[in-house]
Amino acid sequence: MTTPKPLYTRENSTFSCPLQWGLTVFWRSPPGSDEWFSALAAALEPDGIRLLGHRFESPEVSQFAISTQPQVTPVLIVQRVKGRLQHAVRDRWSKPFHGNYALRSFGKVTRTVVENYVAQQVDHHPMADPRIDERLRRFQIANDDVDLSQPQRTSQGLFWHNLHIVLVHRERWMEVREETLRRIHDMILGASRAKGYLLSRAGILPDHVHLALGCPIDVAPVDVALGFLNNLAFVHGMRPVFQFGGFIGTFGEYDSGAVKS
Repeated sequence: MTTPKPLYTRENSTFSCPLQWGLTVFWRSPPGSDEWFSALAAALEPDGIRLLGHRFESPEVSQFAISTQPQVTPVLIVQRVKGRLQHAVRDRWSKPFHGNYALRSFGKVTRTVVENYVAQQVDHHPMADPRIDERLRRFQIANDDVDLSQPQRTSQGLFWHNLHIVLVHRERWMEVREETLRRIHDMILGASRAKGYLLSRAGILPDHVHLALGCPIDVAPVDVALGFLNNLAFVHGMRPVFQFGGFIGTFGEYDSGAVKS
């Protein structure tokens, strides 16, 4: 059986993507200064990685604030920052870092705010017919077994790759049929299991969908969103019911204000 060609691709879809991260790396000996910062920032820009700031949490611990383009995987952030920085200081140290790291997603608001917002979508968008509201409530997803405050792990580090994704119908077309809502609900659960996503919340509305989930370190945010768009298209008979794009934002235990302070 031929696999259907994806309707939604990187080439034809446009996303609003405030993607922010905090990366912690550990020096083998104190570097003393961050005179290398400007050169490192310039070297990372072509990779779709922007350095927003740096501080020494202690003499041997560097913490970076970073924003990325949606095609950048979290693992690439770690590889490129450590690799480009190693190149920048190669005259002083051949192996400047320990292998371990911590990568933390964050956003404008915290995880608690995002999860509560997604969980309250039916209340935020009441329908004229209360029976439709009750139908919608049955298809909301709240998985309390998923704790996105806890890190995921690799052999060398800890990471948080938490995304808030919003996908909207074209022309805000409304879908309230019970069977279709059930298929959307089941597809979101099934796709999350198949991809290894940690789905915490899903807000399923007549004309848009909110998702709050944790993702693997080697998957780009844009590909997470595109995967759901194409699965939703399958639910709708391979029709592009959803807009070609959407919103993808990172979140975590801290907001961007706390990181800047």
